[in-house]
Amino acid sequence: MRRVALFVWLSVLFAAQPALAQAPNAPLEALQRQLALTAAENPGEYGIAALDLATGQTVSVNGNIPFPMASTVKVAVAATYLSEVDAGRRSMDDQVGGVSAATLMNAMLTRSDNHATDQLLAMLGGPATVDLWLRNHNIRGIRVDRTIAQLLSDRRDLRDVRDSSTPLAMLRLLQLIDDGQVLSPQSHDRLLDMMARCVTGRNRIRALLPAGTRVEHKTGTLNGYTGDVAFVTLPDQRRIAMVIFARGGDNRPAVIATAARTIYDGFNAETGTFEQAFAAMGQGPSPSTGLSSVTGAVRASSRDYRPAPAGAVGSGGYAPQSYKR
Repeated sequence: MRRVALFVWLSVLFAAQPALAQAPNAPLEALQRQLALTAAENPGEYGIAALDLATGQTVSVNGNIPFPMASTVKVAVAATYLSEVDAGRRSMDDQVGGVSAATLMNAMLTRSDNHATDQLLAMLGGPATVDLWLRNHNIRGIRVDRTIAQLLSDRRDLRDVRDSSTPLAMLRLLQLIDDGQVLSPQSHDRLLDMMARCVTGRNRIRALLPAGTRVEHKTGTLNGYTGDVAFVTLPDQRRIAMVIFARGGDNRPAVIATAARTIYDGFNAETGTFEQAFAAMGQGPSPSTGLSSVTGAVRASSRDYRPAPAGAVGSGGYAPQSYKR
């Protein structure tokens, strides 16, 4: 009965998916099937999208369904501010409360500091400025409505369309950041450097990737929701943009880690095909988070991030708060 139900669910899922950006091919079809199985066989709801930034090849599962962004919105906040710097309207040396925009952005992206985010939003004129920037770049399916303080103080609803994004909309934002359409080379490099130094979410996209893999990412967390968005570099130096959102269920980080490794191997040119990739892995990820090694990797890196102790001071006299990621 479960197999029949799963088959029906997958049939509806694939019917609802947009066409891939290129002609169908066996490796991508196998990758998409595996990701759909992973989403279907785990408790909760998952939105997954991935893009080969060199070829434009794309896969997605629930790619057009809105999910909360939580702190993944901070990528959009940073991109908006950096575009203002590129236009000469702002500087990274601009200050609020004696703290520079550079220090605030670093805290926002590396430690997911909520107060730093809201200070940058205030410098920009509020969330509406970020939302307008997204619209001006024709990114649909993503919206920014509230400050982080407002979002956290409101009654929690994981299906609230405010401050939400579809996986494909977030993927489009990552693509525009990568291809130089919205940021200068200097601002692009600054943003990715900060994302590479992100200390939150070691149990998510990066958890099961090979040691030494370059990952530039930003996490998002709410009660009942876990997300991670990233640029991941393959061994042949091609770069993959990944977006993985999860709500409900009780093993979200493990599913995200498994899906990320599935995407990595599915696009990895060195293994040739998706099936060969998992044969090379030996004990590869199973759709239901599989991997005895997943559990260990996730548990080993699932510590909570708490507010800095009173009086703790970061660079520039700023006390970072990193408890919401």
